[in-house]
Amino acid sequence: MAAAVLLAAILALCPLPLSLAATSAAAAADRITRLPGQPPVNFSMYSGYVTVNAAAGRALFYWLIEADLPDPAAAPLVLWLNGGPGCSSVGYGASEELGAFRINPDGASLVLNPYSWNKKANMLFLDAPAGVGYSYSNTTSDLVTGDNKTAHDSYTFLVNWIERFPQYKHRDFYIAGESYAGHYVPQLSQLVYRNNKGIQKPILNFKGFMVGNAVIDDYHDFVGTFEYWWTHGLISDDTYQKLQLACDFDSSTHASEACNNIFDVAYNEEGLIDEYSIYTPTCKKSSLHKRRLIKGSRPWLPRGYDPCTEVYSTKYYNLPEVQKAFRANVTGIPYAWTGCSDVLFEYWKDSPRSTLPIYRELIAAGLRIWVFSGDADSVVPLTATRYSIDALYLPTVTNWYPWYEEEEVAGWCQVYKGLTLVTVRGAGHEVPLHRPQQALKLFEHFLQDKPMPRPVDSVQSF
Repeated sequence: MAAAVLLAAILALCPLPLSLAATSAAAAADRITRLPGQPPVNFSMYSGYVTVNAAAGRALFYWLIEADLPDPAAAPLVLWLNGGPGCSSVGYGASEELGAFRINPDGASLVLNPYSWNKKANMLFLDAPAGVGYSYSNTTSDLVTGDNKTAHDSYTFLVNWIERFPQYKHRDFYIAGESYAGHYVPQLSQLVYRNNKGIQKPILNFKGFMVGNAVIDDYHDFVGTFEYWWTHGLISDDTYQKLQLACDFDSSTHASEACNNIFDVAYNEEGLIDEYSIYTPTCKKSSLHKRRLIKGSRPWLPRGYDPCTEVYSTKYYNLPEVQKAFRANVTGIPYAWTGCSDVLFEYWKDSPRSTLPIYRELIAAGLRIWVFSGDADSVVPLTATRYSIDALYLPTVTNWYPWYEEEEVAGWCQVYKGLTLVTVRGAGHEVPLHRPQQALKLFEHFLQDKPMPRPVDSVQSF
């Protein structure tokens, strides 16, 4: 009560922007004044912890970057999730893809991202489950987790978070993510949808979801991945045939010894490439033997692009002054911040073989669903995504066509009844990293539920 009275007195003396004035006292306490090395900005940011299980001492870390618009209150709220499982949405999505800043090579300062998605929406980045990034649990057994607990903890986070930020109640709300978030996003979407049933004006005004280079269905992911490796010259004819014979396409979680052995052969044939972006070099500052490789660069990539961004984020998020500015690591987590948690990845407990039944349920519910794919990714490649979508047997509304950005083909699009598929030409696993301008255009069209732009007249004429 005293804190609320004090906050009211401060607001009376020093009027704040509408977005801050509308927050609760708890939210105002989470406001970021300024991050170390941050350039000036015209939008508000908040970060902190939301408890999802008090008995276990389990809390998830978030970073809200409000819309860089004249009226952020009119913009939707979008939750972004990275995958792994065990990888940080703060470290990847917010820091090297679609967030407001990129981290400089000194690992201590930030530069504005001209293609940040907060130019179209209020962006909420969540590190889930506990053990990812700054998110933590005081119960060691919580680090052995899986899809089900992650979905329910993320839903509990949303319910508790929106009470802290009541101005977002009833706001148009979307969920987006990439990679293994191809599980997280539809699973959480299903929870939100089901819990909203029968409520005339739901607090979480859920409108739909979007996923990129997403793990969708084990069988089709295997078929499409092996085909991509072979058709792109990464493996031999013999290895391609042996992969098809040795691997149980129905499960990627419990592969046989024979399948694992031929996988090793395939990796050796591929060589030391960046599997997440096969035409770009790796960062020479990191181990080339890690399966989570760093993205590379080529002359056609955005000026200033740097393949070593993960190295810089690891340094930045371990700085004490950064953690203080974020109000992170308040319990003294006994390990360093990392972009991905190997412990969570190794001990992941449950992972359904397919999310296609969720797609069918949410398509039937009339929710907006977009799937996008960078076509230079060999980890969850476009071929896998196309096989998975084909398995839904959806009627086609608009046939496959090229979409354009600045009179160049930026990718291809096909509109189905209940789902839109968009490819991004030349992008790797993290589409906003390699094609930031095209990714922002994609995000804008998703929010408007408007098919990707067709050729302009000048392109059609030749």
